[in-house]
Amino acid sequence: MRQGDFFDPSCPTRVVLDRIGDKWSVLVVLSLHRGPRRFTELRNMIGGVTPKVLTQTLRAMERDGLLTRKVFAEVPPRVEYTLTELGQSLQEPLQAVTDWAEHNVNAVMSARDLHDTRVTA
Repeated sequence: MRQGDFFDPSCPTRVVLDRIGDKWSVLVVLSLHRGPRRFTELRNMIGGVTPKVLTQTLRAMERDGLLTRKVFAEVPPRVEYTLTELGQSLQEPLQAVTDWAEHNVNAVMSARDLHDTRVTA
């Protein structure tokens, strides 16, 4: 298979970039790195995500092969989400981006404040 051209609007690579660039997908991957989690656990860990958006994100990630959804025949039904091997392969690059963000958050916020001060002045 030939490598994609992510600058080409019709390239399927953009679909993958959209998925892994989505903030909720990133947070789901980072939340599942230590093993399976239930929906409520994910929602509580991530914080700020609505149940509807989390459901949509989980379904899209399952469709893309990044996680699996396992339903247990219990009353009430129990559902767990687990990263697939493909999803686990995202751990390292996403952790690198997260580490960069945490290391540079003060610089980014300072730049933002400086920009906003100049724009409003």
